[in-house]
Amino acid sequence: MVERETDLLRKIEINVAEAEKRTGKNTVNIQETYTVYLIETRYVISKHNQGPQQLAQSAPDSLWRRYSEFELLRTYLLVTYPYIIIPPLPEKRAEFMWHKLSADNLDPDFVERRRVGLENFLLRVASHPILSTDKIFFRFLTEEKGWREAVLETGFQDKADSRLKSLSAMFRVKNPDTRFTALKQYSDELNTVVSHLLRVRARVADRLYGVYKVHGNYGRVFSEWSAIEKEMGDGLQSAGHHMDTYAASIDDILEEEEHYADQLKEYLFYTDAVRSICRKHELIQYELEMAAQDLAHKKQQKEELVTGTVRIFSLKGMTSKLFGQESQEQRESRLAALGQSIQEGEEMVKEKNKECQEFMQAAWEDIERFKEQKDKDLREALISYAIMQISMCKKGIQVWSNAKECFNKM
Repeated sequence: MVERETDLLRKIEINVAEAEKRTGKNTVNIQETYTVYLIETRYVISKHNQGPQQLAQSAPDSLWRRYSEFELLRTYLLVTYPYIIIPPLPEKRAEFMWHKLSADNLDPDFVERRRVGLENFLLRVASHPILSTDKIFFRFLTEEKGWREAVLETGFQDKADSRLKSLSAMFRVKNPDTRFTALKQYSDELNTVVSHLLRVRARVADRLYGVYKVHGNYGRVFSEWSAIEKEMGDGLQSAGHHMDTYAASIDDILEEEEHYADQLKEYLFYTDAVRSICRKHELIQYELEMAAQDLAHKKQQKEELVTGTVRIFSLKGMTSKLFGQESQEQRESRLAALGQSIQEGEEMVKEKNKECQEFMQAAWEDIERFKEQKDKDLREALISYAIMQISMCKKGIQVWSNAKECFNKM
């Protein structure tokens, strides 16, 4: 469900072609079984006509990546582009399951759905006007060795540590931006409704699976009945075969349904990415408010020093009363220091205000882009799901119509 073309997608096609189970030792020397995914890149146009020659010459056709490497890439993008809604990865372990699905993350059906999800993630990033130009992302696609070292050399992990401050900043912001507050509330509500929708769908899948499979009993009974009839035997036997076909068809139907469920899950996970943008804005807003508060405090100190009036209780004020006033020289020295500090504070407020404004502008541009993408994708997914349900019902009608014809011929 990729919505737009970029220079990168005009140059190369990106596929996660297959998954492979492997066994090896992890970092603590323990044997483990894991899955790797084959990323294939193919140039759409002649390498001689596509631009910088080094890109064409350095790009291999395929390479293998583990899920943890996709996680590392996404974390790097999340930290490096805090104003962008970073596409989510497919689930690491199955959620919103119904009874027939395996909870094993090495289950072939689950691995196949994750393969599709990882390909969709790469195409989402490659279709983004800013993320698609990132050099680390391009190296992820084209360099099997040395990529991990390159991403760690960016120092993004140090920035990631500072992001932890945003977890508590939201509780201290005095003047939150109403647009981001509304966006966060919408994200929470979207998370809730999509979660409910997926739970309902899982319950329906459970019931539907049972209803279809129990139709196999019709097939068995009609077959047994046909054995004791002469004139009606062939008709009953044929009707039984139609019932068996109907009972078996639910496996493919629900497997197709899982792909639609995965599209909904993508937007369930997108809500976390939207909340991440809101948290980052709250942190920047908090830092701006703290800088403004610190500047106001310094200006008040200067005013008190100039006028000799102390507005609020302070340790320095009490000390002056106990041990006498400062000398003129000390007072002028403090005034000069405060003046310098106020100037630095004004620069800090100006810098933080600029950072906040730039973040809001860049973030809101990406939010508008995301909203357009979300509306289009979810509309298409729901329409496709409805069409699939209509097709399923038509097939059920056809089975019973065929059974009716069998009965008519008896």
